[in-house]
This record gives sequence, C-alpha cells and structure tokens, in this order.
Amino acid sequence: MFAIIETGGKQLLVKSGDVIYIEKIDGNEGDKVSFDKVLVIDEQVGSPYLPKASVLGTIEKQGKAKKIVVYRHNAKSTHKRKLGHRQPFTRVKITEIKEK
Repeated sequence: MFAIIETGGKQLLVKSGDVIYIEKIDGNEGDKVSFDKVLVIDEQVGSPYLPKASVLGTIEKQGKAKKIVVYRHNAKSTHKRKLGHRQPFTRVKITEIKEK
C-alpha cells in the first residue's frame, strides 16, 4: 500500500516503513505526527485530497542539512558576496497509512 502526501509545499510518495526527509515541522524526537493532506492511496485519487484519509508517522530527528555556499558576483565591478545556508529538516518514519 502506498500513498502520496503533501507537506512543506512538496508531494511525496510514501509506503509504510519508509523514512522521509521533509521541511521542518514542530515537534520533538519521538512525537507522533499525522499528515492529513493525502492525494492518493493505492488507486483512489482525491479531488484534491481524500476525505478521512491520513498517514501516521514518528519524528526520528530534527536537524540541519549540509551547508551550501551561495556566491554572488557582479560583472564589471568589485562587488562580491559569499553566503552560507543550512536548511532545517525533519526526519520522519512512516508507521501507518489509514483510509477510513
């Protein structure tokens, strides 16, 4: 059984037992989380979401990704700017897919 959920402005294909990395959500490690914006379960397609369907998971980790370097340079001038950014994420283990 699989489902397509929407979280953090992205759509993800998940199965029971999968570990996914998503945009940071509130909660501590070990907390239960429920995703209610379910687009598809197996061959049932919602319009846009399936009513009474949800995907349950457990937060495994709150963290930050590796640093990316953003370098800006304007041609024909001496203006340069170097920035770094670490995107926060939440690692979630999918435990159950419910269709009521």
